[in-house]
Amino acid sequence: MLHLPLRYEDETRITPIAKAPPGQPVQVHGEIVHADIMFRPRRQLVCQVKDASGLLFIRFLNFYPNQAAALSVGARVRLFGEIRPGFFGEEMVHPRYRLVGEDTPLPKSLTPVYPVTAGLAQPALRALVLRELREADLSDTLPLELTRSRGFPSFAQAVRTLHEPPPDAPLAALEGRTHPAWRRVKFDELLAQQLSMRLHYRERRARAAPALPPGGALTQKLLRALPFSLTRAQHRALAEIRADLGQTHPMQRLLQGDVGSGKTIVAALAALQAVEHGYQVAIMAPTEILAEQHYRKLSGWLEPLGVRIAWLTGSQGARERRAALAAVESGEAAIAVGTQALFQEQVVFPRLGLAVIDEQHRFGVHQRLALRMKAEQGTQPHQLMMSATPIPRTLAMSYYADLDLSVIDEQPPGRTPVVTKLLADSRRDEVVARVRDACMQGRQAYWVCPLIEESEALQLKTALDTYESVRQTFPDLKVGLVHGRLAAAEKAQVMEGFQKGQVQLLVATTVIEVGVDVPNASLMVIEHAERMGLAQLHQLRGRVGRGAQASVCILMYQNPLSETARARLKIIYENQDGFEIARQDLRLRGPGEFLGARQSGVPMLRFADLERDQDLL
Repeated sequence: MLHLPLRYEDETRITPIAKAPPGQPVQVHGEIVHADIMFRPRRQLVCQVKDASGLLFIRFLNFYPNQAAALSVGARVRLFGEIRPGFFGEEMVHPRYRLVGEDTPLPKSLTPVYPVTAGLAQPALRALVLRELREADLSDTLPLELTRSRGFPSFAQAVRTLHEPPPDAPLAALEGRTHPAWRRVKFDELLAQQLSMRLHYRERRARAAPALPPGGALTQKLLRALPFSLTRAQHRALAEIRADLGQTHPMQRLLQGDVGSGKTIVAALAALQAVEHGYQVAIMAPTEILAEQHYRKLSGWLEPLGVRIAWLTGSQGARERRAALAAVESGEAAIAVGTQALFQEQVVFPRLGLAVIDEQHRFGVHQRLALRMKAEQGTQPHQLMMSATPIPRTLAMSYYADLDLSVIDEQPPGRTPVVTKLLADSRRDEVVARVRDACMQGRQAYWVCPLIEESEALQLKTALDTYESVRQTFPDLKVGLVHGRLAAAEKAQVMEGFQKGQVQLLVATTVIEVGVDVPNASLMVIEHAERMGLAQLHQLRGRVGRGAQASVCILMYQNPLSETARARLKIIYENQDGFEIARQDLRLRGPGEFLGARQSGVPMLRFADLERDQDLL
């Protein structure tokens, strides 16, 4: 019933052959006056059809013997297709045809064209839909006054109109999905989605969690010790989180902010609130580089206050791991920072009060759930999820309606906007000279490549090749290499060298996309930028511009560019604001790809479009 048409064809009227506009689908009615199977230039069935106004040729390049027999001289046919100039004169190639009598009636509604799959023909699907239309229960589930006040038809009327529109129905509104019948179906879909989300939200609020009201001394000590002040947006987000933590039901809040907007310190202050009440905090990040970055930052802020932090990842040595596990289990470590290693069975939290999940979209639902199950029997920890990929407002309203949302929408003072430059690969020499100049002046640079080693399918510059060529080009510079397949210890060593300024140029794959914070790095080169997504380009660009000096991000691309790649590069070149980039990204890709929802099981909308149907949402 809800397998709705893509478009419609008008078979409710007959157009005289002589008056048919060229290049537009029309229906004509006539008699076959000549039929022949020709063999030059290839085997084809050619017929001549005549009506009162003129003649038309029809050609079939693929045909069966029974078709040739049916389309014989004297047969009356209705043809639907586009008339174009051909070798013999005006012609239709492979028109849709029906053998008819002199007075066969015309259809009373437009002909729907459905999405079909191989082996399923349009007429068979149409027949099934029409049978269902007669039998299905389409009675309304919404109050009449609600639909009437919005100018919507009844549900039955909407569905019937979409499958069998009257001949005078506005085609543009039907195909553009703006017709009242379409709007009714979209409204129902969005309402069902919102209701299910709110039921989920209500169910969660019925569960128990430890109440952790604000107001401890440690929080004030940390705020006084910080070398910077929080922005207004950080204060606002923190106030919302603090109020949630004081409740007796589990917080489920998404903290989102642009690259570098200061989400980590907000999470640290939330963690302290739990620690002050004697509860533990788990902070989980998707990569070791990001987890380690959090560990270093939190240690610097919280250990002077006497808060012990444990560090847990999959690549730790056995002794180090045992010590970390023991510190968490005894409660001696108030905060545990790590990767997915945090929710494995051997990790025991006696009093887990808060779980912080960074880059939450990188983790599956089950992984997030596993961490939640670490709390004491009968309670759930509060959960704070963070995302540095800004989520457009419509997406948040639609797919995150079961979460509370806090947004940090301003940057800390003193951060300089990054200048973005687009350069074709053919200007590589200029880029090399620019990197050398920056490093010689005492600054540091990133050179980012999309693949580790050559893939035959994608002839891309790889990190390994680039590393070798860069080392030869810059024998006087200290060059480091980081990629996903390096051993964790090697990776940590290179990153530490880069953070301390011992490595001047870091060649890396996109593992540095999140969390790396080196204020002295003011130049980034991204190879094959045309192959990367907008969120990834924006994240990478956010690794520079973290200090006070002017920073530049050079996006190198290879011609020829596809339309989509050109559109993406234009968006990233013209915009610094992550929320605007995300909005444009949503427009380009649609919500499924934006959220990676196809693999995470979020039901996608079939009919509503979040960009175009904002008013309905």
